[in-house]
Amino acid sequence: MKNTFGQAVALTIFGESHGPAVGAVLDGLAPGLPVDEDYIRRQLARRRPSTALDTARQEQDCYQILSGVYQGRTTGSPLTIVIPNENTRSEDYTYGLARPSHADYAAYCKYHGYEDWRGGGHFSGRLTAPLVFAGGLIIQLLAQRGIRIGARVKSIGNAYDKYIDPAEVSEEILDEIAASDFPSYGDPRAMQKEISDAQTALDSVGGQVECFILGLGAGIGEPMFDGLESRISSAVFAIPAVKGIEFGEGFALTGIRASEANDEFYIADDGTVKTRTNSNGGILGGISTGMPIVFSTAFKPTPSIALKQRTVDLETMTDTDIEIRGRHDPCIAVRAAVCVESAAAIALADLIL
Repeated sequence: MKNTFGQAVALTIFGESHGPAVGAVLDGLAPGLPVDEDYIRRQLARRRPSTALDTARQEQDCYQILSGVYQGRTTGSPLTIVIPNENTRSEDYTYGLARPSHADYAAYCKYHGYEDWRGGGHFSGRLTAPLVFAGGLIIQLLAQRGIRIGARVKSIGNAYDKYIDPAEVSEEILDEIAASDFPSYGDPRAMQKEISDAQTALDSVGGQVECFILGLGAGIGEPMFDGLESRISSAVFAIPAVKGIEFGEGFALTGIRASEANDEFYIADDGTVKTRTNSNGGILGGISTGMPIVFSTAFKPTPSIALKQRTVDLETMTDTDIEIRGRHDPCIAVRAAVCVESAAAIALADLIL
């Protein structure tokens, strides 16, 4: 199904940016699983704008659970939630003007002009709200199995957060990231300045989000098309503005030799097999090795900027200029960290079950 991810645990996301609501259906959950709504609300709060460096569009994300939960536990039937859109400004958008690097033109070609184009419609980052709700629920269930997921902003523009050795990721490091107002491990001021400078210039800037998964035992994933990397990547690419993903040292491995890149094995004090390094990000052959899963996701600069750009008018099929109005983030990556966690959790749950 085109808007559904997963088989054992299936997630369907519906709605448009300026429609009445967005929502999700999560199917395949066992009955009796606890649902901590306070935790889910905290996860949704991480996705919402919170500083002057975020979009001015404020949505409270006051979701309603329509089915699948009773007295704080799952019932085993499909879990359906809706999140109203309460702060839309459709007048900021003009039909037919294809915004550069948005999905407007591609959607026009596929749906022949019948798509809901307001605010990006079904392609909007607004659709990450139900993703985070579903992810918040799944993260709780994974925690019961001793699996912990956390993400941080690794870089913004040319500014980088403090390096984290992929072989040495710990609960303490994830605790420190989670306690930060800006999801980082070191001093975020250089990254925040990159965002502020882009915002002042009426522009935007891209960034990387690095995600860590701890406590996942060896043997999860399938070779070939259902590999752990493949499934995580598939879920993560559902987040708007994602343009790349790498596991472990990723593309940096292309510039070194195997003698530097190989992760050598050893027997740890607890009798388990570990690797001395983690260049492969905890995955070999599409299957988890028991080392921390580490991957980084590349987010392009927010396409909506206030500077004049060249485009086409799809109604008249003529060249024209566009000056985009509306409320947009000068950097998507910051609020996307919780979205990456959620996508990874959903992919993991589907494979584990």
